[in-house]
Amino acid sequence: MDRFEEGYRRFRKGDWRKQRELFEQLAEQGQSPKTMVLGCCDSRVDPQRIFDVGPGEFFVARNVANLAPPYSPDSKFHGTSAALEFAVKGLKVEDIVVMGHGRCGGAGALLHGAPDGLDDFLASWVNIAKEARVRVMAMNLLEEERQTKIEHEIVKVSVANLLTFPWVRDRVDQGELKLHGFWFDILSGELWRLGEDGQFFPENFDA
Repeated sequence: MDRFEEGYRRFRKGDWRKQRELFEQLAEQGQSPKTMVLGCCDSRVDPQRIFDVGPGEFFVARNVANLAPPYSPDSKFHGTSAALEFAVKGLKVEDIVVMGHGRCGGAGALLHGAPDGLDDFLASWVNIAKEARVRVMAMNLLEEERQTKIEHEIVKVSVANLLTFPWVRDRVDQGELKLHGFWFDILSGELWRLGEDGQFFPENFDA
């Protein structure tokens, strides 16, 4: 933990001091982000860092494989759905970004089955996107192509599942909320966007 404590000291002397007024404003006035990001909890993929945003700009929920479950209100535990409800009904966000990524372990667990010993929760969780696996396995793909393809398909499933929440669908239909799908390649640093045709294309920011 020593290096993390040292990191906090750097933050306290650096970014916090530089942005002290912003932190005080956020503390006193509360948060009002316009964008929610549903990302993967993979340690290599930090939405705030990828999009280079500061404190208070993103409302972020992260889980294994960036999955949005379907709307299913009951007495069970629904962390992602609760975050979504708070963002849409409470914060009135204007955009929701589903952020997939390359080399996703959760996507691999959906494709090949959960690793041994990880069967209490992981297998049933990634099974939310079982239709993504069905679609990928029906395609004539090389084995190495399937991983990327299922990562793309999981983003599509999550975007579709978001629309099963009535208060998401209502705001989308009223033009008050937009849904976006992205996929980040860890190796190349490239960001790909989900188009209206259901295909992913690279964002050409270097041009």
